[in-house]
Amino acid sequence: MPHQQRDAIEQQLRASLAAKGSEISQMLAANSDHWGYEDPVYRFYHQSFKVYALQSQTLEIVALLQSLVPDAPLNDWFMEIVRDGTGKQFTVEDNRRWLEVTRPILEAFFHARYFLEMAHRYTAAPTGEAIPSGWAALLYLFNIR
Repeated sequence: MPHQQRDAIEQQLRASLAAKGSEISQMLAANSDHWGYEDPVYRFYHQSFKVYALQSQTLEIVALLQSLVPDAPLNDWFMEIVRDGTGKQFTVEDNRRWLEVTRPILEAFFHARYFLEMAHRYTAAPTGEAIPSGWAALLYLFNIR
């Protein structure tokens, strides 16, 4: 990607983070509270089908992240993780393969939530020569690092 195009995407990302700071904060809070974070992870260990609800949370987070720079595709690895951890419907057979079937759901959620947390942390994007790891990760998310 040409340097000029990367700069334009980064500028759009910076502007969107500032403009959507409140929305990002609200979504992070919803995915950090008892029902949005604590309980769904517990449901995995409890072997409850309720862990499947994380898929919709993950997709909501991904939609918000994509809205920050709508024309920039999100990182291929990230999207593969999201695909592997969404679009699943519970069947009784899943209980026999619980880890195989549900771990990708949690993995996708954790990666999406990580990027949401970094978006929240860097709503005021850093300046200077030293690039914090979380900001660098956001740049990777949008394929500009």
